[in-house]
Amino acid sequence: MPRANEPTSKIFYKGRSDDFIVFVDDQDSLKKWRSDHSIPLTDVLNGWKIFLTHGHGAQGVLDGASKAALENEFGTSNEDDCMVKILEGGEYQSSTTREREGSKNDSKGSLGITR
Repeated sequence: MPRANEPTSKIFYKGRSDDFIVFVDDQDSLKKWRSDHSIPLTDVLNGWKIFLTHGHGAQGVLDGASKAALENEFGTSNEDDCMVKILEGGEYQSSTTREREGSKNDSKGSLGITR
């Protein structure tokens, strides 16, 4: 079965020392939230985690942002406040990854064991 061909929507925030990314459901929900902050963040975000790319741009390796990294960039380690700043000041990006076939069951078949 093909995997990884779903569209991915994210907000890329270029910081002073690190780049931050949060994933969102879609651009429409982001636009609605940007014009009306009474909409809950849970209706906008796709997962409650802030990632950083260590200055490697929007396509870099994603690591979870530490409290120290958040504090250095945003002046607070409160994730709710940081999410709001990223959603307000970040750039929306969407991509669809190429479809790929994965291994179904590597343990099936010969294991190369001889007796």
